[in-house]
Amino acid sequence: MGGLRVLFSSVFLVSLAFIQGNADPVEEKRALLDFVNNFPHSRSLNWNESSPVCHYWTGVTCSKDNSSVLAVRLPGVGFKGPIPPNTISRLSALQILSLRSNAITGHFPSDIANLRNLSFLYLQFNKFSGPLPSDFSVWKNLTIVNLSNNGFNGSIPSSISNLNQLAGLNLANNSLSGEIPDLNLPRLQVLNLSNNDLNGSVPKSLQRFSRSVFSGNNISFENFPAKVPPALPSSSASYPKHGSTGRLSEAAFLGIIVAGGVLGIVAFAFLILVCCFRRKREDSLSGKLQKGEMSPEKVISRSQDANNKLVFFEGCSYAFDLEDLLRASAEVLGKGTFGMAYKAILEDATAVVVKRLKEVSVGKRDFEQQMELVGSIRHENVLELKAYYYSKDEKLIVYDYYSQGSVSALLHGKRGEDRTPLDWDARLRIAIGAARGIACIHSENGGKLVHGNIKSSNIFLNSRSYGCVSDAGLTTIMSALAPPISRASGYRAPEVTDTRKAAQPSDVYSFGVVLLELLTGKSPIHTTAGDEIVHLVRWVHSVVREEWTAEVFDLELMRYPNIEEEMVEMLQIAMSCVVRMPDQRPKIMDVLKMIENVQRRDTGNQPSSVNK
Repeated sequence: MGGLRVLFSSVFLVSLAFIQGNADPVEEKRALLDFVNNFPHSRSLNWNESSPVCHYWTGVTCSKDNSSVLAVRLPGVGFKGPIPPNTISRLSALQILSLRSNAITGHFPSDIANLRNLSFLYLQFNKFSGPLPSDFSVWKNLTIVNLSNNGFNGSIPSSISNLNQLAGLNLANNSLSGEIPDLNLPRLQVLNLSNNDLNGSVPKSLQRFSRSVFSGNNISFENFPAKVPPALPSSSASYPKHGSTGRLSEAAFLGIIVAGGVLGIVAFAFLILVCCFRRKREDSLSGKLQKGEMSPEKVISRSQDANNKLVFFEGCSYAFDLEDLLRASAEVLGKGTFGMAYKAILEDATAVVVKRLKEVSVGKRDFEQQMELVGSIRHENVLELKAYYYSKDEKLIVYDYYSQGSVSALLHGKRGEDRTPLDWDARLRIAIGAARGIACIHSENGGKLVHGNIKSSNIFLNSRSYGCVSDAGLTTIMSALAPPISRASGYRAPEVTDTRKAAQPSDVYSFGVVLLELLTGKSPIHTTAGDEIVHLVRWVHSVVREEWTAEVFDLELMRYPNIEEEMVEMLQIAMSCVVRMPDQRPKIMDVLKMIENVQRRDTGNQPSSVNK
């Protein structure tokens, strides 16, 4: 009996520990709800009473046992006004707080002053005012502090010198005055005090930094070293870690940004930095012209106006901004008709696709209107546009990342013994899904929206393994389509090649080429063993004309029994889409109905992994 009681007690305790480990931190959940419900914001968040905090709420990271909130990252959410008191301060274990790129006003929030475990604080690009806290030493663990591009005034508190863990400090573009205190901080690797009203000289402890970090002040450089190497952290620098989150610390990411390492990171960061630096260069030039007369308030306003932000669409659960993309590791996915695509992996391991658009021919207003139109499309067979970025020099769009890759990669990649072929059922689902997506796109904007760039590399598989179309509606904002090169030219309808202007019938033509691609397994333009260039549409016409229809189909499909009739029907549908005269092509809705009829007659005998 005693043994049974002990066993029961042990099971109960284990069960209780499991329940507690997976439960929400109730008090902190209430604090966050009080925070967001009393803080006006323009972007919707998925925070509500009925959903779990730790694995669902946008921008929230919890400890491994879900007992406390460790990070709140809400950049660019559109917060306005002062931070509601007695809300964030109740997150006693909070280590990371990012509220940058909003419109938050008021003095330095007392709520933040109560977060004694804070390690990383990002409040840049807001509208804070008043003095900085006099006693920074209450935050013993502070590692990165960015309060730039606000309206803070008064002096720089000397108590910052007590932050022994501090690796980065950015107070640029404020209205801070007085002398720079002697900040003897051996771990400090990044410093920016530019564009304030500081005076006096640079303390000896900070003379290891370049003059540029003190520019835009009334600073004397009389005793400053003539040449100072940049204060860059070495690759072996020891940074503090907040190991309870199971991720790299923000200081480690700081090291990655400065030191580089992976070619993809450098390339991606460079491409986006071009945008930021060009704008900053323009602002600094105009600032120099008016240097003598410009007030700090105007400098701040100018800096904030130049801070173009990522614009997210309603319902998007991502919590990142341009700075996060700059910190992301990235790899090039490929160069498409409208620009380069990158896979960016953010610090919370979220993967997104960022496309850098080239040859955009419209201004900001027209660009934004088109993005709003495309971003409003909600259909399971249209890849949802998550966000966009517009500046004079750069235009970016953001999509979800699909790990399976495009239909082009599934069809043409790794042909050989190790390849998992796309069976007939899988190809039918791709065709049906893509047709549904194109039909949805053609119904938008009063039935006038055109995709303009349909090809297998712009089609992915959704959660049900049906085709899902990306890059919708971009052709409207781009310069007249340039003469296509290589494989892309095989998708262009004859009239587009002549007029350089896409329309809905040309979308049908391009989709017909995709159908031929699914049937034949061949690229729209490919070369033979003898280096002869073959155009898929012409080749299929010639084979069918000679009544060698069986020669058309992909050898990978020939292993599946009882599908010849369906393949021939699909071939006839594809051929009707690629007729030369646009007015003789069927509407996409008619194409969809025909393909769905093929699927209904499918015998289902093929060994498919997606036929349920």
